[in-house]
Amino acid sequence: MTHIAVLGSTNMDLVTYVAKAPQRGETVTGREFRTIPGGKGANQAIAAARAGATVSMIGAVGNDAFGVRQRDALEHSGVDTDSLRTVDGPSGTAHIVVDDEGGNSIVVVPGANGTVDHLSPGDEGVIASADALLLQLEIPTAAVLAGAQAAHRHGVRTVLTPSPAQPLPPELLAAVDLLVPNEYEAVTLSGRTDPREAAAALLDLVPEVAVTLGAAGILYLARGAEPLVVAAPQVTAVDTTGAGDTFVGALAVALAEEKPVREALSWAAAAAAISVQREGASASMPYRPEIDAQCTA
Repeated sequence: MTHIAVLGSTNMDLVTYVAKAPQRGETVTGREFRTIPGGKGANQAIAAARAGATVSMIGAVGNDAFGVRQRDALEHSGVDTDSLRTVDGPSGTAHIVVDDEGGNSIVVVPGANGTVDHLSPGDEGVIASADALLLQLEIPTAAVLAGAQAAHRHGVRTVLTPSPAQPLPPELLAAVDLLVPNEYEAVTLSGRTDPREAAAALLDLVPEVAVTLGAAGILYLARGAEPLVVAAPQVTAVDTTGAGDTFVGALAVALAEEKPVREALSWAAAAAAISVQREGASASMPYRPEIDAQCTA
């Protein structure tokens, strides 16, 4: 079975649902509040596990009630948490406002994720045994770099989601195989306003780029190959939180299974399309039979 390692964040998502998000200085009344296990690392781990991979999660949770729930949520989806350590202090949290159009705004408080600034004993072995390593930027860059370089040493495909968008060290980019930004992140990283120009600029830095464009689909570029534009299934979004992580987790599984790139992108887009029709991040992520059914519908 395909093995995916994930080095990244675990958060408790504190989600408020409102008709319209408040402007600065404005107070609005929400209709619902939920606490949902999330974090970009945990989300991608759960997405990959539900898509059919064996998944190992590397990171940290706090010694609080949120940490217990986060670990339980990962294990319930079949993610191995032997490399998810518990540290003193609070777990990470993400404070999310979701409006009636399915859009969201998010404030992340790192908590325990801030302690993941290096690889712990045994982490490199977990990475070396994987078919792919998934990375994001909700833990300190030092750990992301260490993980990417460990994967590079062992010939493991490294997939980086550059979120939250921030300048990336050249030595990190040198160890990344596939960069998966959304449109905003691609523009921020490249300084180009057109998605195609942004993707082309990023291709100078990494071998493969897949820019997610929401309902407009995915733009994929690889060195020495023609660009691909893959359409996204047309659905009505309820909550887009976690859609990008669903896409990355499913894409990593499809590529590790050696699906052709266009097929892998379409399969991952189908997974994301299912997720946006449901509320929550990890709670919305589909299982493999659902993705297969979406692709054949």
